[in-house]
Amino acid sequence: MQENLFVHGALDLLCILQGDAPPAGGGRNGVQLKDLVPAATNTVNTTFIVLDKAARPAHAHGREETCLLLVADETAAAHFLLWGAECDAFEPGDIVRLTSGIFSYHRGSSLVLRAGKRGRVEKVGEFTMLFVETPNMSEVRWGRDPGDPRKMVQEAVVSHYSQVFKPPH
Repeated sequence: MQENLFVHGALDLLCILQGDAPPAGGGRNGVQLKDLVPAATNTVNTTFIVLDKAARPAHAHGREETCLLLVADETAAAHFLLWGAECDAFEPGDIVRLTSGIFSYHRGSSLVLRAGKRGRVEKVGEFTMLFVETPNMSEVRWGRDPGDPRKMVQEAVVSHYSQVFKPPH
């Protein structure tokens, strides 16, 4: 498994200077990316680092511009979709907190993490986070749980790495 490491001690140091114990898990709140499951609800609270940003497509008439980021935490990676002005707000190396986000299919086929209408996304730091690039949760094929059709389960891994953001050879 390929792993990329950044020193994540800045948050720990800040906590120590403030007289607090460093939080477990690198100070993360909410769900880890490896635990994402497609759902139609805005319940994802997580923190991740932006690894890459796809080139913007030509502006489509009648549609708001979108852009796709490759993001990761210490457990997994995923594709993150931004809309309109959000596309200019984040760059590779930014550490981002997502509150009330959603992990769902976009336009029928692409599984992405996004803020949605009720979510909030904000930059909380730069370059100081441990991360892995695989598995990519957006490259997992999901199906209904036979024991509980309200739940989704992993059926297969389409690719260990992003098919949008190809790893260098």
